[in-house]
Amino acid sequence: MENQLELVAKSYDKAIDYGRMGIDLYKDLPEYIKNDPGYPLFEKMIMEGGTSDSGSKEIRDYLSPNTNMKFIDLGCCLNLMLRGYDEWTSTYYGVDISSKTIHLLNEVVTKNELSIGSLYCGSIHETPFDADYFDIGACIGVLEYFEKDFVAKAIIEAHRIIKPHGKIVLDIPDIGSPEHRITMIIEEYLGRPDKFDMSSQEFQNMLQNYFKIEKTEKAGPMIQYFLSCKK
Repeated sequence: MENQLELVAKSYDKAIDYGRMGIDLYKDLPEYIKNDPGYPLFEKMIMEGGTSDSGSKEIRDYLSPNTNMKFIDLGCCLNLMLRGYDEWTSTYYGVDISSKTIHLLNEVVTKNELSIGSLYCGSIHETPFDADYFDIGACIGVLEYFEKDFVAKAIIEAHRIIKPHGKIVLDIPDIGSPEHRITMIIEEYLGRPDKFDMSSQEFQNMLQNYFKIEKTEKAGPMIQYFLSCKK
């Protein structure tokens, strides 16, 4: 687990370094990937906004953020910059394993004088927040990098910090789908291989003691779970 956390952190740190130089690693892929029969699917996903659906209207509508709410973005990446989370009226808190991601977000917060809760560099399975601290949350494009033991710890931690009946949206890979296959090849090339080793039914069984599944939705290479917290 620790090795995989380090790989993911280094990969996203590298993406930030290249991004500061104006280089998008998703657009500088080797020929064996571009010649893969699944690559047109990836291009289509990029044209439609990328492989992550963290900024979707469905997520916002479900979470229904308002000024009285605290929102936790687990594995936040650059959602505050790129996915419209800076426009939500809820108070934003972000957690990410990449120190360079958190550093860049702090620069953006200062430059744009954004009012947020806090940004924390660390793993989503061990956060510094009190129990029942957040009203709403999201964990999008994260769990696919980890095996079931880590996923279980992340679910337990999310349950700990979300209030009773609070809402959260999580996603997992749609294993076996053509969208997931090409995305997995690309993510491995970028140094953050997909380690998710559960069926959707196993994942749902894991959730059942902690969250109620309100609905699920296919989103590119992922399946999104819209959940409410059981306590």
